[in-house]
Parts: sequence; C-alpha cells; structure tokens
Amino acid sequence: MTQRIRGVLAPVLTPFTDDLAPDTARFVAHCRWLVDHGAGLAVFGTNSEAASISVAERLALTDALLEAGIPGARLMPGTGACALPDAVALSAHASRAGAAGLLVLPPFFFKGVSDDGVFAYYAELIERVGSGCAPIYLYHIPQFTQVPITLPLIERLLARYPTVIAGAKDSSGDWNNTRAMLDNFASAGFDVFPASESFLSAALPLGAAGCISATVNMNPAGIRAVYDGWNGARGPALQQAADDVRKVFQGAPMIPAMKHAVALQADQPQWRHVRPPLTPLAPQVAQDLERQLDAIGFSMPGYPRI
Repeated sequence: MTQRIRGVLAPVLTPFTDDLAPDTARFVAHCRWLVDHGAGLAVFGTNSEAASISVAERLALTDALLEAGIPGARLMPGTGACALPDAVALSAHASRAGAAGLLVLPPFFFKGVSDDGVFAYYAELIERVGSGCAPIYLYHIPQFTQVPITLPLIERLLARYPTVIAGAKDSSGDWNNTRAMLDNFASAGFDVFPASESFLSAALPLGAAGCISATVNMNPAGIRAVYDGWNGARGPALQQAADDVRKVFQGAPMIPAMKHAVALQADQPQWRHVRPPLTPLAPQVAQDLERQLDAIGFSMPGYPRI
C-alpha cells in the first residue's frame, strides 16, 4: 500500500495570464518552489480558485506537473464537483496519475441536503472510479458549501469504504470540530488535516496528519518547521512566527493578497490576476498589506523569476 501523505500541503495558487487563461509555466514553477521548501501540493483547493477552473483546465495542469517531473506522491488534487460525472473524471485521472490522495468537496449547490444524499455522492464516486481509486480526503468547509461533513457521515463512510476513505481536511475554523474528528477517528487511521497552521501545535499531539493551509503558499519552510519541531524547545517560537505571517494575510482578501505578495516577491505583476468574481486588491489594501509584510520581514527565499 502507498504510504499516506502527511505534513504541510498548499492549496496551490493558480496563476493566470493577461487573458485569464491558466499560466502553466508559472504554476509549475510555483509548485516546484513549494516542493523544494517541504510542502505537498493540494492543487485545485479553495485558494486555487478551483471552482473557477474548468475540468479540462484541471486535467491539463495536472498533466503539466507530472510532465515536469513532480511525482504524483506529492499531490492531493481537489476533485470534488457539483456534477458527479465531473468529480468521477477528475478523480479517475488523478488516481491514474498516482496521486497520493483526492481532496473531495461534497456537491455544494443544493443546500440542506441529508447525510444520505452526501453519502450517496461519495459512494457513487468511489464505485465509479473503481478499484484504482486513490485515497479520499473529505473536505469540510461548511461556511462555503453549506453541506457539512458530519461525524456520523464519516463513521458511515469508513464502515463502507475503509480502504478508500483516508481522512479529512477541516476548514471549518472550529477547533472543537477538528478535535472531535481527531478524538473519534484518528486512532482508527483517519488522517485529519486542519486548514490552518495555527492549529498545528494543538492538533499534532492528538494525531493530526499535518495541515492543508492557504498560507503554505507563502511560508512553506516556516510552516514545515512547525510540523517538524512543534514538540522541541523552539516549538512555541516557530508557531508564533508562522502565526505572524498568517495573521497578515487573514486580514485582507486572502487569495488576492497572496497573489499580490507573490507578484512583489517575484517581480511578476501577472501574478495579481484573479478570475471573476474575485478582484485584485484595492490600492489602499495593497499598501496596507505591503506595510505589514515589511514589518514582519516577510520574504519568499529562492522564489523563481520567469
């Protein structure tokens, strides 16, 4: 059995060209920089603007990473979609590519659906992808989807598909929910990834597998240092340093703020592009962000300029 993916993963930012097509060269370069600094790649997550990227574009970008020599074992692509056939196509493609896991949103257009309906979605996905399905990580982000991944649903999916359901990303921001996932399922090999590095020092002693955090895009080495050294003498200082970076980006619209920061660090203004309905940072917000990043001495060492 392939070793489970653990550690710190970035929901990788997706760069766009001036005409808002995916910028493949910059995407590959960003992913290489993340891997070189200790991060795994949760491509096509929320902070990747995945809901604004077509199935064909996701497939092509995944292929570009593989062709560039980035191994599937470093990938946990987001493959959830409202349309079951789209989710199946994305999941089957990533599984064939040797992805370490699939990060799968529930279908999120219809609200107020039952656990029975969400269970049926995941069951159909697993059955249709078949025996080669990569491990599935359930994506709990109820503030966006309004379709929660409940504890009874996790229990039911584990009972039916114990070799496929591997874990969850908890993006609720609710520590009590993350802790409940850990307390109820970590001992059974269910890998829980909080969505913020700020939870790492609390979650790792309880069996968390790492984190899948937006700001891994900005600070992969610093967050990896927390993961590796949380229980050492420097653990509190490492956690505080990572929290300081996260706090700055959380204080602004996060996706445009991170892209603005990359544009500055790499001297690549194209990085500021976001797909509608998102918009780039307003000038005053951008100035405030730059001032705060300067105040904490933020940098992205070795970032590629292409």
